[in-house]
Amino acid sequence: MQKDDTIRLRHMLEAAREAISFSENKTKDDLYSNRMLALSIVKSIEIIGEAASTVTKDFRDKHNEIPWASIVAMRNRLIHVYFDIDLDRVWDTITDDLPPLITALENAISQESK
Repeated sequence: MQKDDTIRLRHMLEAAREAISFSENKTKDDLYSNRMLALSIVKSIEIIGEAASTVTKDFRDKHNEIPWASIVAMRNRLIHVYFDIDLDRVWDTITDDLPPLITALENAISQESK
């Protein structure tokens, strides 16, 4: 694994953990009513996608348990269609997609550092 891949994986992991921490003790309704919460979580998801887009193809191929294309596609959607963000989908990302992503990233980092 290239050094840059390690850095990007750590960025992804940190942003995923932050997004989850921002949503602790919150509900989907809070996402709709609290603009600061929504923006902070969306930004964290954008960071995850941006970092994922720079991970080398070799690493992505080696760790195909991580849904690289979906992660980057979500980032692109949030960045380019900022005026029509589906907060239900953002909430689903936080609750359904980020916990297993965190586990997969931790495992990948652990495997590569051996």
